[in-house]
Amino acid sequence: MNTVIECSYRPARKAKTISSAAVSRQSYHHGDLRQALLAAGVDLARDGGPDAVVLREATRRVGVSPNAAYRHFADRDALLVAVSNAALAELATTIDANVALIPDSDSVTVATEQLRAVGTGYVAFALDNPGLFHAAFFVHSDLQQPPRSMSGPSGRSPLELLTDALDRLVSSGAMPASRRPKAEFLAWSAVHGLALLLVDGPLRSLPRDQADAATQRVLDMVEAGFTCP
Repeated sequence: MNTVIECSYRPARKAKTISSAAVSRQSYHHGDLRQALLAAGVDLARDGGPDAVVLREATRRVGVSPNAAYRHFADRDALLVAVSNAALAELATTIDANVALIPDSDSVTVATEQLRAVGTGYVAFALDNPGLFHAAFFVHSDLQQPPRSMSGPSGRSPLELLTDALDRLVSSGAMPASRRPKAEFLAWSAVHGLALLLVDGPLRSLPRDQADAATQRVLDMVEAGFTCP
């Protein structure tokens, strides 16, 4: 059996966010009411999750009448879809930041580090932004054909970043090609399930250092499942 490559936890960089009612009003005064309403919706989700995203409250924060919003969002559901995509973009930004920290090394090490960076960034985002994390997966477009609005600086969505990491495992020789089909669903299920347990499930009271350690143990399991003979 191959030795599991240990990977120290790398705290995710603070993602740039669309935030604050003040910014929303400034955006509006520059003529971009849609972006201002989206910024307000993201703030609402950050504070209270998807249930807090209400079109009337977004317009109140921006300082316009509710009727003004309907030129940009047909209803609350339309705003929530846009907020969900924006939350996915913030998640992708956090993952991109983790991937950017991987030092140059041999191809196998870089490939396994990339997989772990995706998982580490994913759980860290959930712990740091529980409201946005829930909003990200409350409603969204088909992740098989993700819009650019849910992408980070790399131009990749969270699912695409995971797919890239798994493809790199195969190309480096660390993962047998026979294990590649649908591997993203296995890895995603493991990491997303842990995130839910830690955010508001029975593991929610774990101290952060223990939550981070649990994340690395789950990633050990995922990596071993893909790479060990």
